[in-house]
Amino acid sequence: MFYFEDFNAEPKAKFTALIPTFGYRSILVMSQVLDKNIETNPLIERLPAHLKQYIKPQNYDNYTAINQAVWRYVMRKNVAYLSTVAHKSYLDGLKQTGISIDHIPNMYGMNRILKEIGWAAVAVDGFIPPAAFMEFQAYNVLVIASDIRQLEHLEYTPAPDIIHEGAGHAPIIANPEYAEYLRRFGEIGCKAISSAKDYELYEAVRELSILKEAEDTPQSEIEKVEQRVDFLQNNMGTPSEMALIRNLHWWTVEYGLIGTPEQPKIYGAGLLSSIGESAWCMTDKVKKLPYAINAAQQEFDITKPQPQLYVIPNFAYLSEVLEEFANTMALRTGGPEGLQKLIDSKNLGTIELSTGLQISGVFTEMILYKDKVAYLQTKGKSALSYHEKELVGHGTINHPDGYGSAIGKLKGINLAIEDMSPKDLLAYKISEGSLVTLEFEGGIKVSGEIITGTRNLKGKIILISFKECTVSYEERILFKPEWGIYHLAIGKKITSAFAGPADFNSFDLIQHKISSTTAKPKISAQRQELEDLYLAVRNYREGKNTKFSPQAVFDILKKSHQKDWLLSVELYELAKDENNTTFKTEILQHLEQVKAQHPKVKHLIEDGLELV
Repeated sequence: MFYFEDFNAEPKAKFTALIPTFGYRSILVMSQVLDKNIETNPLIERLPAHLKQYIKPQNYDNYTAINQAVWRYVMRKNVAYLSTVAHKSYLDGLKQTGISIDHIPNMYGMNRILKEIGWAAVAVDGFIPPAAFMEFQAYNVLVIASDIRQLEHLEYTPAPDIIHEGAGHAPIIANPEYAEYLRRFGEIGCKAISSAKDYELYEAVRELSILKEAEDTPQSEIEKVEQRVDFLQNNMGTPSEMALIRNLHWWTVEYGLIGTPEQPKIYGAGLLSSIGESAWCMTDKVKKLPYAINAAQQEFDITKPQPQLYVIPNFAYLSEVLEEFANTMALRTGGPEGLQKLIDSKNLGTIELSTGLQISGVFTEMILYKDKVAYLQTKGKSALSYHEKELVGHGTINHPDGYGSAIGKLKGINLAIEDMSPKDLLAYKISEGSLVTLEFEGGIKVSGEIITGTRNLKGKIILISFKECTVSYEERILFKPEWGIYHLAIGKKITSAFAGPADFNSFDLIQHKISSTTAKPKISAQRQELEDLYLAVRNYREGKNTKFSPQAVFDILKKSHQKDWLLSVELYELAKDENNTTFKTEILQHLEQVKAQHPKVKHLIEDGLELV
């Protein structure tokens, strides 16, 4: 659940991007209740703890009969249409991933089947932070919001739910090339640097989605959060790497077309989950453009049908464009620009030097010399690593109050320290026990007694430790002897900068506290009665014992639940299957009354009857 999905949009008639549309009749239906003792997918077991903190139980038994009826309606609704416009990989994937038309997917069953194609699925509570969402993908794990929209929000939900996530995103990963794209997207995307405002926007969108989905939320409260979301969206400043890769995600994973601009097929889950927009996108009113890296600069309006979409020739091409974009990221370019992105983000990040030494922390400052970084500084807990493994003695316990170091070449010496041979090091008195003053090109001076040095796997020095050390820049003191041992990072330049720590074990990341939790519908006595009626019809259709006959259910429905329409449609299906003409006529007359009294659901009723 990327925050940038369109769950904060207002419904726009049939063009809303959230009308769920999946499936076809030949799907192999899973049993309604699968064995809950099925061994978990091993991919989930290997997830790091900072990702496991987002996982929650699916609690399959909490899905009600109305929830199941909603799933069944929206799955059946789009059977015929998607078979003509969806890419074959999606339709084949519905079979392979075990997505059923008649039953909400059980995560245990999905994991048993997904394991065969090298993936897993976990349930989460609504939106999770974008970086975490993508990192799950890097581990071949699909994130699924296990809640399902209420019957009252059947066409539109402001919050992510299992209809969009489970039936929209899961099937397409059965295609190996697309699955590899998702994995690489997650691997690269989770390293994208966010702006300081990105997380604030995520929290605001999450809160808005919850308020809109919850029952009886005052409109004034919704409008207040909407105004905050609008303000943030319009005042984000220069797009961050996360914002740009969000656009690539939108125009591929959510709204992607494949084939040619003249004859495209749908593979994006946002289109697959909207029969209205999947039909709209096939018309000449929507411009079809060849997909390229410039799509990263194309913003989108989530409240309207997309005026243009991007078409890929094949799934392999997705990875080509992704790699092209990755080459523009600080992850691969490093330099002062990359470090500045981390400083601006005000979040935990990592820079890697040319020796491979990695410095993780919240970066606050850099000193430049001829457009190169001469000095860098973090604040708070920091750590040093090599190849994503924390160096012994250089964790946050050792660097609790920040870390600073000069980098680059020494003044007047063309040979960088990292490239010096043992003979060169001795010549410049860079050896254990030496009292030395190292003056860098950038004007940083390091004076003290060398204690020891640390080398990387290639034998290059990556760290030099001093005692009684003073570090200065012009008139400014950057490190004092009384602060303890000084560790000089060795590297000519910054080769990489990315979000998050080099070694996740270096930091306590089990601290995620969401500002809001998803709301659960209240179960009144009347609502419980309606749930019982839905369950009775479901049991009757499946040949199970029930205390209500279809006629009895209908009599209670007309008397006590005049607004409900979906159960009447299901009863009509039973009457048709049993060739009960009198009962069919009675139901149709009732539905005509419902349509007259509640015109907003007229098209839903007519679509349901057409399915039957």
